[in-house]
Amino acid sequence: MTDTAKPRHAWVDVAKGLSIILVVMMHSTYGVGEATERVGFMHYILGFATPFRMPEFFLVSGLFLSAVIARPWRNFTDRRVVHYLYFYALWAVILIAFKHLIVDRDPAGTLALMASAIYEPYSILWFIYALAIYGLIAKLLFQLRVPHIAVLIVAAAASIAPVATPLSIVNYVAEYFVYFYAGYALAPAIFKLSDWIQSHPALAVAGLAAWALANGALVFSPGHSVTYGVVTSGVDNIPGAHFLMAMAGATAICAAAVLLARLAAMDWLRWMGAHSIVIYLSFVIPMGSFRTILLRFVPQIDAGIASLACLIVAVVCPLILYWIIGKTGLGKFLFERPAWAHLPGAPGSRWAQRPAPAPAE
Repeated sequence: MTDTAKPRHAWVDVAKGLSIILVVMMHSTYGVGEATERVGFMHYILGFATPFRMPEFFLVSGLFLSAVIARPWRNFTDRRVVHYLYFYALWAVILIAFKHLIVDRDPAGTLALMASAIYEPYSILWFIYALAIYGLIAKLLFQLRVPHIAVLIVAAAASIAPVATPLSIVNYVAEYFVYFYAGYALAPAIFKLSDWIQSHPALAVAGLAAWALANGALVFSPGHSVTYGVVTSGVDNIPGAHFLMAMAGATAICAAAVLLARLAAMDWLRWMGAHSIVIYLSFVIPMGSFRTILLRFVPQIDAGIASLACLIVAVVCPLILYWIIGKTGLGKFLFERPAWAHLPGAPGSRWAQRPAPAPAE
């Protein structure tokens, strides 16, 4: 991005900040709910966000794909596939070792999980694995010159259809690839919308209010269910309803991000979004540790307050770790891909591309 483009698209980082809060909120809320078997007010906030929580993340992740998709395969693969797989592999080892080797003391189970994590995305890291696969699929479609509209129609149909296979990554592609590709294919329209919102903030606020009322009414319509482990929308049984709510919600979060980016008081959210990978990768350990300690010493704490406390700790602790790494210079490989983890000849690689031999005189 150029210097002139950065201020214009600051809202993208705000949208990423909102996205990471929504993702961590789900794990914090359901984690407390399952540990206490109680429902708190955070479950209802989570229920409101459920239709668009992950779709918005993938849509924003695809917004700048057009800037790299035409690059040679080596450079594209390094940037959009190897990049994510490096962090997935690193943190899968860290999280599996922490939970199953250190906490559960199960060496055999640890090795089995590390092996299966190659083809079965591990726990909360599935979306990083999915981003690598989505980028690869989008590049293949680009090379084959498949029209955007054809991809969007097929991907939307796959998302709406009840796809269930033994391989989780296949299910994740079926359910969420459409939003990633929509971010890529519809990026020009999305950025035009962001420009319009900046020029018409009052109308945008009115539109967001109308959307919020409609989304809440649909989520909590007759037939909805809120339990400590899952929230079910009242329209989940209607084919296509969840998809339409997801697209509307993802667009609404982008619109809200445009408005929030105008406020200096929201700079913290923009900064957090710009460094969201830090939180995405490392929030699980502080979240789980804090939840265990909190519920041990305050077992009767309100589930909503406990969920909110876990959310705050899970977001703040990774940023403290990132600050410590920045000050000490130790552990940079946890959040920054080292030169050896690049493909040979790709930008940033330790192995520079060999120059072409000089022509014979």
